[in-house]
Amino acid sequence: MSSTKGENENVLVGVIGGSGLYHLNNLTILKETNPETPWGYPSSPITICALPSGTKVAFLARHGPGHTIPPSAVPSRANIAALKSLGVRAILAFSAVGSLREEIAPGDFVLPTQIIDRTKGVRPASFFEGTSVVAHAAFGDPFANRLVRWLETRVQKVLDNASPDEYAVSGKKPVLHTNKCIVCMEGPQFSTRAESKMYRMWGGDIINMSVLPEAKLAREAELGYALIATVTDYDSWREGESVVTAAEVFKTLHANAKLSRHVAASVLDDLNAEATQGDLLTEEQGSMKFSIMPRSGEQKEEDRDKLRFILPAYF
Repeated sequence: MSSTKGENENVLVGVIGGSGLYHLNNLTILKETNPETPWGYPSSPITICALPSGTKVAFLARHGPGHTIPPSAVPSRANIAALKSLGVRAILAFSAVGSLREEIAPGDFVLPTQIIDRTKGVRPASFFEGTSVVAHAAFGDPFANRLVRWLETRVQKVLDNASPDEYAVSGKKPVLHTNKCIVCMEGPQFSTRAESKMYRMWGGDIINMSVLPEAKLAREAELGYALIATVTDYDSWREGESVVTAAEVFKTLHANAKLSRHVAASVLDDLNAEATQGDLLTEEQGSMKFSIMPRSGEQKEEDRDKLRFILPAYF
């Protein structure tokens, strides 16, 4: 069954799957919905799934069915707006990343807490862009820290208990790295060696092409957002080694995606319970109240109507 407009499905947790992660395991598909937002349709129809417990989860493939959308063209505004229209309050995003540090090896998992923006302005990065309403969202801590801290122990437990067939990357059990900085580059080409070395000097630990503007838009929509990154390669900074290629990345994607699905299945029930009972997902609520410039006669009513789709409390 498919829908073409946002209908609150009372789904508290949304999952955005990245390269190689196009579905989740152990879930019953209830329906597909394709909400039309003021910013268009999402990358793919959103699958509303049920965990064995009955908990509902919304799953969206960032790069579309069959990976047809490159990072710079992902309709991130529509993706975030569509998830919020279904009732989602927190987003668990997955992404393949390159490593900028020797100790962060292919097959490892990373929960970053900071971002360096190296996109080049070709991606719409704000719901307020092109409107007569101005807002400046706080972004000093780009991820939902409370959610990230909650995830750390749970992801670590899954990795500790993983079986060898679930982490078949160089025969090594994956390590979880925390408090790391992710660089988001434009792409679609990979980094030059000089750029890769520069990112290391800047303090970057991992690199991808997808965390922005996703994280910025989630903040504007007052949604909790955390990224679970899975390492596929060492980017291009290592001297005397071949530079990263898509072929190398894809070799690691399959194993990473398998374990990522296990991680998701293991934390989603607890995350939903926390969202229902506690304050884990309330960190971002109300965060835009003082970010939006006061209403004036110059603001167009059609722009306010548009923004009401994601921030009904203020418009």
